[in-house]
Amino acid sequence: MSWPEGYGRLVLAQVDSTNAEAARRAPGLAGPEWILARAQSAARGRRGRAWAMPEGNFAATLVMRLDEPPEHRALRSFVAALALFDAVGALVGDDAGLALKWPNDVLLNGGKLAGILLESLGPHLAIGVGVNLIAAPGAGQVEPGALRPVSLLGETGVRVGPEAMLEALAGAYAAREAAFVTYGFGAIRTAWLARAMGIGAVATARTARDETTGTFETVDEAGHLVLKTAKGRVAIAAADVFF
Repeated sequence: MSWPEGYGRLVLAQVDSTNAEAARRAPGLAGPEWILARAQSAARGRRGRAWAMPEGNFAATLVMRLDEPPEHRALRSFVAALALFDAVGALVGDDAGLALKWPNDVLLNGGKLAGILLESLGPHLAIGVGVNLIAAPGAGQVEPGALRPVSLLGETGVRVGPEAMLEALAGAYAAREAAFVTYGFGAIRTAWLARAMGIGAVATARTARDETTGTFETVDEAGHLVLKTAKGRVAIAAADVFF
């Protein structure tokens, strides 16, 4: 897949985190740019958690200027997840073991292969992507109850380098972004739900303040998780989800 027109590319040997680097570079960018780092010293996941990055794994951020309301920007999490699904399937030659987990994970054979972190940077949005290409963190490096981490190499035997992953992801993202801009969230939502883990299963959505348990029904038009509970349907904007 060729590099998408209009997207910049920057490859660095090491940074603290690609999202932090995106924040530093965003004001000077003329257009959307992918920033890839071969090593990170202070990688982060959701809610400020540390993100382990063994050598050979993938860490990159797409930074782009978006003059949109925050709730519309947040839907890029689904765009990015679909693009990751597309890219990994293309690199491996098979997407049968892949699935998407709300709000921002890509799964392989039931384990967590990749995560996505969105951060607003004033008028810019940073979409950070981490993929366990070569090695997965140990079970002790994830919170209790979380899905087991897996690597692409460990699950498929396919070895993919970070730059090959970036090439595939950038092309896949550009295609999904174009569909989002042209047709809106409806088409993205339908495609995401077709690849979603756990529809019809019991799930617990946990925030810092409370938790809600119910049957995972759908994702609504705002990107919220919809659970059917004993008290009725509940739409959840942000949470960690456990099946």
